[in-house]
Amino acid sequence: MDESDRFNLFLLPNFLDAEACANLKAELNQSPTTQAPVYLQGTPGVIHEDVRKTTSLHPSRETIDDVHQRLMGRRSALEDHFGLSLTDCEPPQFLRYVTGDFFVRHQDGNTRQLDFDHLRVRRISIVVFLNDYSAEPQANCYGGGLLNFYDDETTFGLRGETGLFTAFAAETTHEVSPVTHGERFTLITWFR
Repeated sequence: MDESDRFNLFLLPNFLDAEACANLKAELNQSPTTQAPVYLQGTPGVIHEDVRKTTSLHPSRETIDDVHQRLMGRRSALEDHFGLSLTDCEPPQFLRYVTGDFFVRHQDGNTRQLDFDHLRVRRISIVVFLNDYSAEPQANCYGGGLLNFYDDETTFGLRGETGLFTAFAAETTHEVSPVTHGERFTLITWFR
């Protein structure tokens, strides 16, 4: 069995073409930034760098709306793949991981963290890679930063490629391993 099948991943290469990814990265590099939040039940605040260390990038409303519309165009394919009825998706978020950045094992929805309404309604998680993985330092690529999936028996590490759309059930345990070189750019959202 292919490991992506084991985790029921929906993989769509070239969701965004190389030019669109390059243009988006150029805008993101000029956009305002904040520390990326993480929501932990029973803890104050949303910045916990021992759990998640990455930067949120905030492009123009026009860019957010354009990406959201493209994501919504994949809703029926996701419904078919996962056997679910989905309503909409959250506005996309844009992330930059630099050397040392990571996100520990976690789940995005259908979890015990019932303090947070947005986690209860997430059904499908989406990650779109805006640049390529490379084991060796290379321009416009990153190393480390694998999107690792876990179950009781195995681990599968997905290496990003420019424009790759990745979808998985929100309750799937996953992580982003520490980036070892370069910058890892992604956009993320969740279908409900």
